[in-house]
Amino acid sequence: MAVYNRDEFLNKLAAKLGRPRRTEGVVRPVWRVNPQYEVFKGMDQEELVDIFANQCEAIHTDFVRTDVAHLKNVLVDVIKSYGGESIILPKDPRNEIYGLPDCFNELQQDTNIHVWDYTIGKENEKIAERANIGITFSDITLAETATVTLFHNKHHGRSISLMPKNYIAIIPKSTLVPRMTQAAAIIHEKIEKGELVASCVSFISGPSNSADIEMNLIVGVHGPVKATYILVDE
Repeated sequence: MAVYNRDEFLNKLAAKLGRPRRTEGVVRPVWRVNPQYEVFKGMDQEELVDIFANQCEAIHTDFVRTDVAHLKNVLVDVIKSYGGESIILPKDPRNEIYGLPDCFNELQQDTNIHVWDYTIGKENEKIAERANIGITFSDITLAETATVTLFHNKHHGRSISLMPKNYIAIIPKSTLVPRMTQAAAIIHEKIEKGELVASCVSFISGPSNSADIEMNLIVGVHGPVKATYILVDE
């Protein structure tokens, strides 16, 4: 990922702080206590799945577990439960790996499928706004908060998970980690290795929940009204 105007920005920031910019001698502190690493420490994947499933209920998100062989049938059932009609999804190599084209062949012919196409620009957002269902894969999944992490790029716009009426996240079990601590560590590790990391990363914990008005809970105030997480055993 290219970084532009870094020196200009940091020099200006240092000037606002009333001191010279430090370019060396900065040492990362070593903290004596690191409680963030102790939560769910030592738990295996099955224990994390249980935590994740329970949290899905708390955030008003449907949880379904399946395997790769049965994903097609499960996905078709969820899509039909949302009424089908129109679907938008990213251009993702996992679409083919997990058999999504075969799944879409099982749907009614009047179900419109749109794969994000960066060459048509803002038209993708208009399609997402009209879509009934958005479907994505989770890149990192947080058990503690039932949060899916999405790495966006030109083939995967943010609108896919934000603008449709309903949202489906396909979650490979291997993406499951205890909490945000491990997700941040994975991202930092990618950066340290020089891997290309998305400049925009979304953390989604089910449909929006708001109780601002007289403490009455309303689900789906902004973004999708309903969400389903499909955990796939690999």
